[in-house]
Formats: sequence, structure tokens, C-alpha cells
Amino acid sequence: MTDADVDGSHIRTLLLTFFFRHMKELIERGHIYIAQPPLFRVKRGKVDRYIRDEKTFNRELMNRAAEDHTVRITGGSLSGGALAQFLLNVQEYDQLAAKLARKLGDARLVVLVAASDLEKKSDFESKKALEKLESAVEKAKLKTETKIAYDEEHSLYEMLVGSGTSIRKLNWGLASAPEYKRLHALHAIMKEYDRPPFTISTNGTKVAKETATEVLLHVLEAAKKDFAVTRFKGLGEMNPEQLWETTMNAETRTLLKVRLEDNVVADEMFTTLMGENVEQRRKFIEENALDVRNLDI
Repeated sequence: MTDADVDGSHIRTLLLTFFFRHMKELIERGHIYIAQPPLFRVKRGKVDRYIRDEKTFNRELMNRAAEDHTVRITGGSLSGGALAQFLLNVQEYDQLAAKLARKLGDARLVVLVAASDLEKKSDFESKKALEKLESAVEKAKLKTETKIAYDEEHSLYEMLVGSGTSIRKLNWGLASAPEYKRLHALHAIMKEYDRPPFTISTNGTKVAKETATEVLLHVLEAAKKDFAVTRFKGLGEMNPEQLWETTMNAETRTLLKVRLEDNVVADEMFTTLMGENVEQRRKFIEENALDVRNLDI
């Protein structure tokens, strides 16, 4: 039972390492469980609700915002469940786009990539789709340098982004990643409603916004005013009654059972992250640094 934040995750990993190395039979017999304490306490009026993670918290905010807001777009409008889902899609898209921007080095390029025809492996078997993207980069007057090259090892074409020692690659390896595929899917879903300018109406007032992201930020800020939000930094910040109600009471708590599904993979991961081979751990960090979502510094 650890805090529901990055520090808590680290401590949980240390404990799991101990059990895996010295008391593996407890895991194999299914006797190890991870407590799931809430990250938020949300109060609206006289109603209290505990929320375990950011995703559920954001969905709660979106649903609340959609109750009072209507967003007019070119040729139509969004309200209720349709508005809530649109805002959730915008939020997820922005998060994935930021992640891809770290890999490609330019957020504006990500917008063009998301709208490109580069989806399948066959799209990298010729230069056609890459040349189309390169033309879009030139038309958008991005200062990013691009070059189409042939990867002999994989017999596919790729786009080199940047220059000198900071060259990034847009290739099938990147396009086959789940995050890239999801970004493409979200772009296709949102295209129907991402038609600026946007006019947000609520309680008789109207506000104009130019981008979907601006709409998201405005609506979220308004929704938060209806809630009294407590973010728990740790179990020690909870009152005894709250800790009992959310984490200790066997009738209401949520537990995550630890299962050992692949002993070899688990051993490799624990050895890499928690072992004494510093070079191996450094290599792992370098290879996965751009995929980090929660960084505690």
C-alpha cells in the first residue's frame, strides 16, 4: 500500500522487487495485492466522490462541462455527450501529439504527420506518401530540414528530420507504434468537428476561440469552479475515516492482484531496472526516455 503518485510507484517497485527475488512463492500463489488509493476527492454540493486517476477525473470534468456548455462550429454545434467526447478526444490528441513532438523535434510537423497518408507499412515502400508530406512541410514554411532516404536494412523509405547530430527519423518503426496509430485515428475522428472558429455558449454568455485546444482549456477551467477538488499527495494526508473508506475497508476497497505471467520477461525487467548493471540500466533509460509520461524531478 503506497501513495498514488510517482514516489508511491517507485516504492511499490522496490517492494515488488523484494517479493520477486526473495518470496516469489507469495506471488505465484496469488497472495500479493496492490492497494488502489484515490488520487482525488471531488466535492460538488453535498456529494463527495473519490477518484483514483487523472483519466477518470478528466472524464468527470468533461461530463460536468458538457451540462452547461454548447460549442458552435462551422456548420453545426456540439453539446451534451457529443461535446464531452469531443473534448476528451482533443485532450488525448494533445497528449499524444506532445509525445510525438519530442520524437520528431517539432510540434508543427506532428500536425502534418497526423493528417498525412503514412499509416500502413506499404506507405513506406515507396516515396509517394513521404514526398507528399515533404511538400506539406514546405508549404507550411516550417524551418525543419527534411530528407527522404532509403533504409536498406528494412527495405523501406524514411524521412530524416533535422540536421547535424540532431536527426530524427520518421519511419515505419515509429508509425507502427500504438501511440502513432491512435493519433492518426483521433485526427480522423476529430476532423468532422474540428471546424473553427468555435463559439462557446454558457449561461447567456458567448466566447470565441480559434482552436479546439483553446476550447478544451476554457471549458475545463469553467467546470473546475463547480468542484472542490482535493488532490491527495499521499496516504498520510487522508483522515483516518477517508483512508478506511477508500483503501482499507474490505467491502469497498479496490485491490490489484499481482500475477507472474512470464517469469523470464519479469526477471529481465527487474534485473534491468533494479540490478547492479549500471550500463544496462543507462541504455534502457536512453532508449525509452522519450516515452516517459510521468517524470518526478
